[in-house]
Amino acid sequence: MPSIAFGVDVGLARVGVAVSDPSGILATPVMTLRRDAKKNSDRRMLLRMISDRGVEEVYIGEPKSLAGNTTDSTRMARDYAIALAEEAGAAGIEVEIFLVDERLSTVHAHRALHASGRKMQDHRQVVDQVAATEILQQVLEMRRNNVRIQAQRVVLK
Repeated sequence: MPSIAFGVDVGLARVGVAVSDPSGILATPVMTLRRDAKKNSDRRMLLRMISDRGVEEVYIGEPKSLAGNTTDSTRMARDYAIALAEEAGAAGIEVEIFLVDERLSTVHAHRALHASGRKMQDHRQVVDQVAATEILQQVLEMRRNNVRIQAQRVVLK
């Protein structure tokens, strides 16, 4: 049975968030959070949204190189996912967090925004939401087509 899921695109300055509809068919953008490495207010806000919306699964994009290698961005996304899982557990929020390969999602998001007629200077405001939507939509389509989702569940030790 489908459940509500979030897609998350983690960047240095911003975090894009998308949500699925309850039937698990469509991903839509929610918002872009400003990253705050010192206060972690972006993760606190994300956890509040997870709790308020009854989100059961979070798919965080894991940006690898085109060859599939680990990059600084990959490590940043993994660290973010682990911290989010730890904070969810401490807050008593039951949610499964997964890392999912998202090579080129931001490139595709920029292309989609350009194709929609949006000026390049306006992309920054929404590109992370669009990338998060693309990450989540890919997961929903795999689920709908009974294709194994290539995701790694974040398990705390």
